[in-house]
Amino acid sequence: MTPNLNAPAEALYQCVKNLPIVSPHGHCDASWFAKNTAFSNPAELLVTPDHYVFRLLYSNGISLADLGIGAPGKHANPREVFRIFAAHWHLFLGTPTRVWLDYVLRQTLQITAELSSETANLIYDQIAERLTQDAFRPRALFESFNIETLATTDSALDDLCHHAAISASGWTGRVLPTFRPDGVLDPSDPNFQTNLQELEKITGIALDSYAGYLEALRVRRAFFIQMGATATDHAIEAIHTEWLYDPHAIYQRLKQGRGSPDDARRFYGHMLIEMAQMSVEDGLSMQIHGGSRRNTNRKILQDYGRDMGADIPVVSNWVTGLDSLLNRVGNEPNLTIILFTLDETTYARELAPMAGHWPCLRIGPPWWFHDSAGGIARYFDQVVETAGYYNLAGFNDDTRAFLSIPARHDLWRRGVALHLSRQMQKGLFDRTQAENLAQLLSTDLARRAYGIEV
Repeated sequence: MTPNLNAPAEALYQCVKNLPIVSPHGHCDASWFAKNTAFSNPAELLVTPDHYVFRLLYSNGISLADLGIGAPGKHANPREVFRIFAAHWHLFLGTPTRVWLDYVLRQTLQITAELSSETANLIYDQIAERLTQDAFRPRALFESFNIETLATTDSALDDLCHHAAISASGWTGRVLPTFRPDGVLDPSDPNFQTNLQELEKITGIALDSYAGYLEALRVRRAFFIQMGATATDHAIEAIHTEWLYDPHAIYQRLKQGRGSPDDARRFYGHMLIEMAQMSVEDGLSMQIHGGSRRNTNRKILQDYGRDMGADIPVVSNWVTGLDSLLNRVGNEPNLTIILFTLDETTYARELAPMAGHWPCLRIGPPWWFHDSAGGIARYFDQVVETAGYYNLAGFNDDTRAFLSIPARHDLWRRGVALHLSRQMQKGLFDRTQAENLAQLLSTDLARRAYGIEV
């Protein structure tokens, strides 16, 4: 269940409950809105695309193959996948996933029966029937969710054909791409050399030199901006930036597959600074997601591939890690860098003091494991006193589970209302100021941080 609200919090929540949804960072598929075809079945809608769901099932002994996830040559029956999910619905008690899915089932899909082994077939059939209706196609849901803007996350090599199709269709829904260039910036990516070949092919720019490589990246950024992008996105496990005074030599080694792991670490740290400098030039907001060790389960990586729920938080050092970047471009007035962490110990110790000083920095909302009622409360308690509210980046849902977007924003808005009501009780500000802050945290800060015009 969602958190109970006291009377002052309920009043603040009602002020923001029906505001439009600004979703400036996420992983929905643009093809859903380009093609606007019906979602295929309840399992593929609610279970198989959502690592929040299948990682918890896997942790309790359920095979990913039995869930129809990434198993070569194995095609699981979607009804059976949904039955497994329903039979283990109790595993999600106490988690934000339970809150989101309960909202999806009851509010969005209008299911009244309680999910269980006994009701699995009934609910599967009810959802399947809903999915045949025009009201449950992607564009209709987008509109009924009152989404103002939704951003996808796209490889630097993506041709953005689905975004082009959306623009050409005449549909008024606003779906923006986001430039994610890690595959051509981070030499630790197993496809780095192949990705550089593709970058050269699609830009027509020779990548024999480091200068050509930078020019190709600028061309791709310009293309994304032309298609509506307002932000970039970067992921890094151990926060590290470093300015290389001779990047050409290390670039050549890495391009030819001769670089060391240390070369790769140093080069990616350098390229994060280059990306920040390009953001000063072209205005794209820069997102850095730090402190996640990816694909820690090597058997799952081998059998199923990357990003299968085995990514785990690690300790981060933002102060030392961003020192080179910030002392090169951190004072630029037209640069915005949004920081996301899985290491909550850095909120009060590092991120809040940093955002409370550097003009370019904004603190992203609780991410991943901390996108919960408790995580939201901890976030506000640790960052506001030092960074204030105006150095935050508002909220984004960061999800590929499209139907959960309203549920996630609703949970955030309830958390905002609870936090602000407590601040009012402490006498820190009055009701009018709290209402203004509630709107700021629900929509306006995200628009500002991502440069999204209303």
